[in-house]
Amino acid sequence: MTTETAAETIYVFDFADGGMHMKDLLGGKGANLAEMTRLGLPVPPGFTITTEACRTYLKLGEIPEALMGEVGEHLLRVEQTMGRRLGDPADPLLLSVRSGGKFSMPGMMETILDVGLTDITVTGLAATSGDDRFAWDCYRRLISMYGATVEGVPHDLFERALAAHRRAAGV
Repeated sequence: MTTETAAETIYVFDFADGGMHMKDLLGGKGANLAEMTRLGLPVPPGFTITTEACRTYLKLGEIPEALMGEVGEHLLRVEQTMGRRLGDPADPLLLSVRSGGKFSMPGMMETILDVGLTDITVTGLAATSGDDRFAWDCYRRLISMYGATVEGVPHDLFERALAAHRRAAGV
């Protein structure tokens, strides 16, 4: 399946615009989310960056020129649908970023949850959730997942630091 139109390649699809027939292009997770959305199941709004974007990146050695604009357009739609903004200090939109191939490969694909939390937005999450501990634990998990997945920091370093803080706090 091609994503090319007469003018350009499409690199990003809303969940509502895909389906299982697009598994090669959207990956297994993306195609399944699209299919569940198409069937009317309760799926939060979202979008998938296509495998074509990855192939183009690997071919060119840089992010395809149109990709960031498409991501921005799709993110704006999610923000409008959710009534929240990424980076809003009072009520932040949080995203899950998941990788996926055509076939599931347990242990190979990583997920980063709570993208959008920062030193500033975590206080907004605490206020809207009414639970400081929950908000700070979400932030801790984001830092741990991002550190391990994106920066290559060994996960056990985060776990050892957390265990040391727990011991020091007597919990």
